Amino acid sequence: MRIQIIGGSGTGKSTLGKWIGQEEGIPWIDSDHYLWTDQTFTEKRTVDERYTLYDQDIKRHHQYVVSGSVFSWNPYGFPDRELLVFLTLDEETRMNRLIKREQARYPDFSGSNDFLDWCRTYLTETDPAKIGTLAEHQLQMLLSRSPVIRIDAAQSTDEMYNQIKEQHQKLCISS
Repeated sequence: MRIQIIGGSGTGKSTLGKWIGQEEGIPWIDSDHYLWTDQTFTEKRTVDERYTLYDQDIKRHHQYVVSGSVFSWNPYGFPDRELLVFLTLDEETRMNRLIKREQARYPDFSGSNDFLDWCRTYLTETDPAKIGTLAEHQLQMLLSRSPVIRIDAAQSTDEMYNQIKEQHQKLCISS
């Protein structure tokens, strides 16, 4: 199983990726690990550092589930993936999830910050070169060599996992 999960911030990519990794007994790769040096998400790695970590993961793992995207710095991404999963979620729920997450992470959170301001542009940004936007995700799906499925992230993690597993099994049968 080689799956990548994309979608707007707050759609549950990491939660679902971690769940699938545990259920399938395969490595879960959080793409934030390539981008950020720490859990405060304030210091970015250089592109060379990202490629080093990425190359190590690709060489080490025959199976994996990736949550997030590397498209902005590595447009070839995970070329051997078998399935690209795109999570959707209504905007109000997505933003409420993000606000709760920011409140939990940062005790001095005042209700908004640069990250949330950026997240609010997910649907309105039209330039696919802008990372983490619907425009970028639509381009990724258009260019994907692997099949793409869209899943409503309002469902339970187990329901989403079962849809992915069912789609993956269909792919294995048809190959």
